[in-house]
Amino acid sequence: MPRGNRSKRGRKRRLTQNVGTPPGTLVAPPEAAKPEVTVIAYGPEAVVERKVERIDELRELVGAHPVTWINVSGLGDIETIRALGEVFRLHPLAQEDILDLSQRPKLDPYGDRLFLILRMAEIRDGLLLEQMSMFIGPNFVLTFQETPGDCLDELRDRIRRARGRVRRSSASYLGYAIADAVIDGYFKVLERFGDELEELEHRILARPGPELVARLFEIKRELLSVRRAVWPMRDVASQLAHEPDLLDADVRMYARDAHDHAARILDLVESFRELASSMVDIYLANLSNRMNEVIKVLTIISTIFIPLSFVAGIYGMNFDPDVSPWNMPELRWTLGYPFALGIMAAMAATFLIVFWRRGWFGRSVGQP
Repeated sequence: MPRGNRSKRGRKRRLTQNVGTPPGTLVAPPEAAKPEVTVIAYGPEAVVERKVERIDELRELVGAHPVTWINVSGLGDIETIRALGEVFRLHPLAQEDILDLSQRPKLDPYGDRLFLILRMAEIRDGLLLEQMSMFIGPNFVLTFQETPGDCLDELRDRIRRARGRVRRSSASYLGYAIADAVIDGYFKVLERFGDELEELEHRILARPGPELVARLFEIKRELLSVRRAVWPMRDVASQLAHEPDLLDADVRMYARDAHDHAARILDLVESFRELASSMVDIYLANLSNRMNEVIKVLTIISTIFIPLSFVAGIYGMNFDPDVSPWNMPELRWTLGYPFALGIMAAMAATFLIVFWRRGWFGRSVGQP
């Protein structure tokens, strides 16, 4: 089953999974994977990375290091979400939003915690947009993903190798770094779209086909999905840049850079959508041009053979020269048949010369 079809049906189920339930009701997404909890706790001097089997272990880890990053991959166990909510004092409405995968990217403050919803983009069998929920606390960051695998491996490597300033910074900087990595992940996705559009352009100019147009419309739909995901994330980055209570001043400055990245991504999306639309126009123009060339060839052939058919029709009439000397005297002439053929050949040659002088015999005339 294509991933795109599975995603569409899943999206329909998600839109109705919490309808009619009281606020704060937890409903696991259909076919959600079992949660896997991993922790990266670090400071300027050391980093600890481990997988957590019991949620109670987090009580000991959080606070033992300056910053603790807890990542949950999979949302198939409601009890795990509830247990994490108790340990980190997560608001019930925020817990409900974690499991509701139809959420729009947003930022909500809950006391001394910031709650963010983002959309990660990835190219697998097609475009895959995955919801990520994140809590930024005083000394921890808690993230929730639909499935294992994300665009944050480079950030994890920076933490392990103490590259950059992340090991020397607060939890709010880690939250910004995660949001920035999610936004920057769209550049790789758009790079793939750009390469594919360039290839499609060459194929359309060389040998256009209906399957190319179908792919162009599919790309336009995927780019529209990217736009719908990035547009509200630009607003989230703007809110981060103006959050004076829960974020450090330098983090707010970095958040402005994430806002600029989101704006650049939106510009690229619009450019690629316009390019895809122009390529559809190129396809239709190329198809129309090829059809015109075919019609031109047929018109030339018809123009040549119409007068020949006229001559042949005249000499095909049933007149008896014995009745009158004016009834086709050429029938009794020894050279009558070559004479008729000569007339037809002369007429055809005349038309060919006229067409050639008018430039109708270009290179493209004979193309299919």
